[in-house]
Amino acid sequence: MQVDFLFAPFHHPKLELKNRVVMAPMTRSFSPNGIPGDSVADYYRRRAEGGTGLIISEGTLIDHPAATDTTDNPKFHGEAALAGWKKVVDAVHAAGSKMIPQIWHIGSVRRAGTGFVPDAVSAAPSGLVAPGKKILPELSNAEIERLVEAYGQAALAAKKLGFDGVEVHGAHGYLVDQFFWEGTNVRSDKYGGSIEARTTFAVEIIRLIRQLCGDEFPIILRISQWKQQDFDAKLVRTPEALRRFLEPLVAAGVDLFHCSTRRFWKPEFDGSDLNLAGWVKRITGLPTISVGSVGLDEEFVTTFAGGTAGVVGIDNLLKRMEREEFDLIAVGRALISNPDWVKLVGDGRFDKLKPYSKDLLDELY
Repeated sequence: MQVDFLFAPFHHPKLELKNRVVMAPMTRSFSPNGIPGDSVADYYRRRAEGGTGLIISEGTLIDHPAATDTTDNPKFHGEAALAGWKKVVDAVHAAGSKMIPQIWHIGSVRRAGTGFVPDAVSAAPSGLVAPGKKILPELSNAEIERLVEAYGQAALAAKKLGFDGVEVHGAHGYLVDQFFWEGTNVRSDKYGGSIEARTTFAVEIIRLIRQLCGDEFPIILRISQWKQQDFDAKLVRTPEALRRFLEPLVAAGVDLFHCSTRRFWKPEFDGSDLNLAGWVKRITGLPTISVGSVGLDEEFVTTFAGGTAGVVGIDNLLKRMEREEFDLIAVGRALISNPDWVKLVGDGRFDKLKPYSKDLLDELY
């Protein structure tokens, strides 16, 4: 297999990368009291030493009392947590890779009894955790403004710490995506209604980040059709609806879109082989990151339930990258089982790649 395009540099006015491989953000929950320690720095450093061009951190928490449901997810606010992240980004840079944090709020999917705050305190645009399942009050406009500010401050902290950009988590049924999705956003004010109106929360976040961090700071937005509440959910069902969804986000200042799918090779719409990242690139003209079971023969739902994902070739990936369907590819579980995945693939040592199994999540290596 010819892997030259995978290892070609990525040139962008705001982000230069040595190759096209991105470490996908994956929740690991090894930061006691929200503070990333030396083990977290070592974990990301190993992937940088293994040749990964860009590392996107696991989801990191904005400064809001209901941002998470476990004290082991890392915060991206507060002196101790930010000092920990400074060690992480410095270690990654020293190993020759770029790094950005993914900033995150889980919204109404908090599990009961495990959070920093009483169970009654949470956040959701319409109080819905899923279509027709209302568990909370609707967010007030004042609370929404507070959340927007928290995203902006997290991005500003990333810039001050020396990160190479920021990714806003707008996928998988978490807070930003709960505003996007008509199944969880039934508001009648400016934040709800049409697909364009449902982008308003994200638009305000992106505009504030741009205001605080300047024009040269890269902003990535992660989006998905599927939701953890419903794997078959769709934000949009046609390319035209996708265009309507994307245009306000592009106008607000998104630089790259990270398009999350469970299997990167699956066509997004009938009549075309393009996946979600391919369609987003075609519509916006902006660079895109694709993701979804790269190098593995089982998607994450199977392995989350305890199955094992074996190693498969990447011929399909290479063909899509050679025709420039998307610009970057995010690798997830394969990088957990193989910190040096990039080097092994680059050297053609596919026989040395290890399969992925859920028990690898029991430790941070």
